[in-house]
Amino acid sequence: MAETTASTTVSANASAPDSGTIDAAQASSKKDDISHRLYEDVLALLLGTMVVSLGVTLYSESVLVTGSTAGAALLIEHATGLSFGLIFFVINLPFYWLAFKRMGVAFTVKTFIAVGLVSGFSKLTPMMVDFQMLNPVYAAIAGGALMGIGLLMLFRHRAGLGGINILALYLQEHFGIRAGYFQLAVDMVILVIAFLTLPFDKVLLSILGAVILNLIIALNHRPGRYFSAR
Repeated sequence: MAETTASTTVSANASAPDSGTIDAAQASSKKDDISHRLYEDVLALLLGTMVVSLGVTLYSESVLVTGSTAGAALLIEHATGLSFGLIFFVINLPFYWLAFKRMGVAFTVKTFIAVGLVSGFSKLTPMMVDFQMLNPVYAAIAGGALMGIGLLMLFRHRAGLGGINILALYLQEHFGIRAGYFQLAVDMVILVIAFLTLPFDKVLLSILGAVILNLIIALNHRPGRYFSAR
């Protein structure tokens, strides 16, 4: 899900051939940097993960998928009936060491907490909301938008949802494999599996939701528009 766009945004910076413009913008904007207080980070983690979890619940109830580890977790849930929250939490465990090495302690801790909250909220939300009639088109649009908005909140507070994007950045740094291409390849594999296991209309709606999610991130999380000291 969710993290698909994280890799696109972060990897674009990591692989840009000319980072001078970004560095200059950052240097000239140091005085305008926004330093988040602890309670602001806490609120962002709680609200961001709650919004993401609602989007995931819409996808889960409508048998839709998204990219990266969230998409893999949804596919496993659809195939086995296991809880998305549990699957999502376990799938992300191997990536925290890479997050620590690549992104630092603060990002890793926030991401671990965010993944745990999404796992918990994804389990709790269906108990609080009853979807007796849910239009799949609405679920794709609203779910994609909610996940995009929730991710945007997390990104602006130096947090993420772990997963493939961290591995993609690691492979780019150590083996020269472009992070964006690797992320795209993983998402294509998830999409192919979805084509083989889900109805065709569900796959098309999943693609629609992914486009909406990525547009929200692309239009609202551009380098140079938002700075945070931590």
